[in-house]
Amino acid sequence: MLNTSTERFLAQAAALPAEQLASAFDRAVRLRRAGGKEASRAAKPSAAVNSELEHTVRELLLPRSEELNAARAGLHADAKSAIVIAGRAVQQAAQLTPEQYEILLTPFTELGVEVPAHPDAAR
Repeated sequence: MLNTSTERFLAQAAALPAEQLASAFDRAVRLRRAGGKEASRAAKPSAAVNSELEHTVRELLLPRSEELNAARAGLHADAKSAIVIAGRAVQQAAQLTPEQYEILLTPFTELGVEVPAHPDAAR
C-alpha cells in the first residue's frame, strides 16, 4: 500500500548515520512548535497505511538499534518517530499544503534526503 516514493524515502532516511538521525529528530521537535504538530495531524493516513509505515520503519531500523542507542540514549525510538512522521508526509502529500509538506520533511531534506515535489508544485 505504500507508494514507491514513500518506500524510497523511508530507505534513504533509515540509512542516515546516527548523528544525522539525531539531528533530524531534534529539528523535527523544534519545527513541531512552528506548525509541525498541525501538519502531522493533517498527514494522518488510514490505520492500515499507518501500520505498514510503522512496520517498515521498524524493520529498517531494528538491525541498527544498538548502534543508534549507543550514539544517543533513545535514538532508536526517536529516529523511528521522526521517519514515520516524515514518511506520512510523503505518502499523504496530496492531503497537505505545500507549507505543511515542507515543514514535515525539512529535517530530512536539510540532510540531503531527496523527496518528491509536493503535488501542487507542478501546477
